[in-house]
Amino acid sequence: MEKQVKDFENKIILLKEARLQLLKLHKLLVDIERENYEKGNGQITSGQFLNLLLNEKNFAWLRKFSTLIVEIDEMLDLSDGYTESMIEKQFSQMRNLLDLKNADQDFKTKYQRVLQNNSEVTGKHGELKNLLANK
Repeated sequence: MEKQVKDFENKIILLKEARLQLLKLHKLLVDIERENYEKGNGQITSGQFLNLLLNEKNFAWLRKFSTLIVEIDEMLDLSDGYTESMIEKQFSQMRNLLDLKNADQDFKTKYQRVLQNNSEVTGKHGELKNLLANK
């Protein structure tokens, strides 16, 4: 019983670390996309960019990351706790996102482009995949 509790606690710790890594990757992707947008369209305010992130079709692919981060946060904030299967579901969703499983073509194209052109993104992607593989 004690080992099961310890394993569960370790999974929670790992999920929180993976969430943090996913958040860092998302932030990097958002910064890159803003820079690319501003190169072609001129400088914009943070509010204007937030509006683009939330509503513009060209930024929809980034919402897959933010949606998953929010889902993890909501699960961790449940007042009645969460189960091991709920944690496993979050790990699975992260793996699927990074492996481009069940991803639409727009997401695949845009994420692969950034992965190929930015070594920092490639590094963060690899770190997160390694963390999830050791789960």
